Amino acid sequence: MAKVLVFDFGASSARAILVSFDGTKFDMSEIHRFANVPVTSGNTLYWDIDMLFGEVRTALDKAKDTGYEAVSADTWGVDFAIVDDDGKFIERPVHYRDSRTRAVIDEVDRIAGGSTALYMRTGIQPAWFNTIYQLYALKKSSPESLERGHFLMMPDLICNFLTGELHNEYSEATTSSLLDPVTGQWDRNLLALLGINDGIFCDILSSGETYGMLKEEFAGNKKIPVIAVPSHDTAAAVTAVPADENEFAFVSTGTWALFGTELSKPIITEEAYKAGLSNEGGHSGTTTFLKNIMGMWLFQECRRSFNESGDDLGFPEMEKLAEKAEPLRYFIDPNDESFSQPGNMPEKIAAYIKNSGQGDVTDRGALLRAVYDSLASEFAVTLDDIERITGRNFSTLYMFGGGTKDSLLCRLTADYTGRKVVAGPTEATALGNAVSALIGIGKLDSITQARSIIRSSGMTREFIPCSANNAKEKYRSALGAKAL
Repeated sequence: MAKVLVFDFGASSARAILVSFDGTKFDMSEIHRFANVPVTSGNTLYWDIDMLFGEVRTALDKAKDTGYEAVSADTWGVDFAIVDDDGKFIERPVHYRDSRTRAVIDEVDRIAGGSTALYMRTGIQPAWFNTIYQLYALKKSSPESLERGHFLMMPDLICNFLTGELHNEYSEATTSSLLDPVTGQWDRNLLALLGINDGIFCDILSSGETYGMLKEEFAGNKKIPVIAVPSHDTAAAVTAVPADENEFAFVSTGTWALFGTELSKPIITEEAYKAGLSNEGGHSGTTTFLKNIMGMWLFQECRRSFNESGDDLGFPEMEKLAEKAEPLRYFIDPNDESFSQPGNMPEKIAAYIKNSGQGDVTDRGALLRAVYDSLASEFAVTLDDIERITGRNFSTLYMFGGGTKDSLLCRLTADYTGRKVVAGPTEATALGNAVSALIGIGKLDSITQARSIIRSSGMTREFIPCSANNAKEKYRSALGAKAL
């Protein structure tokens, strides 16, 4: 029985999971779960990294007698810290929803030759929270912090805490808009244009390589490797897609919804740029060709606002309210910038609907149904774009992540895309993380083997499209050609 301890950090919660593999099946046991709540200092929104490190310690203590043979970690993309040789902070990790990038976006784009040119160079869609803008904002506000130290993205930072070693992992690095998609290395010429010291960047590890050994304070006298997995959470989750096709479409449903397909090499064209599609790194050097869509964040923020107003509404209750509401009545653009920041999300959604000429919406069920219908319609539109650009045709859509607990979202996605939906596994990110770690220590042969095992594991449900509708057309009409 092989066992690995995986740390899976989401943008709102995190968990340590012990994954066991007996040669025929995976068993997942949650060791420790904790909230991931940012903190504000001055005018800046930070990740509470000291708290996160403390929770990692707690998890390792809880797992000390489980017999795990390796450790690995994944997180969200784009965020980073600057540390000295001993791992002490020169710059703590700032939350991607912080507003510090707003003042520098135009300047960075101009230096790079425009946002289109930046995409053609990196394969990554320009977005206000991208690492390239964060790092340039830091250069403007605190240039001395980039003259020394080491640039570590969030999974690298966790693994530095575990090992004391300094490395960058490939899939996470691709989210930075600072990597050359052809060479898979840091784009030193782009860094020079931006005036950013390229000496702060570390060597890049591929899936299966080792960050280092777990520190003695955590491992005692055991030699336990910390494995570099596809540490961007989307890349980790795609590793666990239970597909038997070589070509498949997927949607990862977490705080963000990532809709895409897996490629052997990037597609970096003007058509892909206009469709909002990025080329991020996957396991074994693959490319996840995908669109970032604001996903369960919309529901999370609605729930928070409802509960702050005194109503104890859970996600199942919200789903029931939406299911009773009239379908395809209201629509929003899930990626509208007004939804990007924390705040009164129901109020923002109602304002969007009113300002786009769709009328007033005061009923909670109707408001939530607008989110459901809009997300599922956006998935359908994105699927059309990906099929057109790749020349592929997909009969099945694989949905995974926490959002697959929501049967209404899965069912509407099947209906609006006209494709069978295979939903699950729920903990795809942690499972994909573990699969890569098991391959790294020689306990699993390949991703293909892992996907076959997951298919037969009972971790999935199927949703068959059962109602013809014109959701895409109504969605496009409500948002207008410019929004799409």
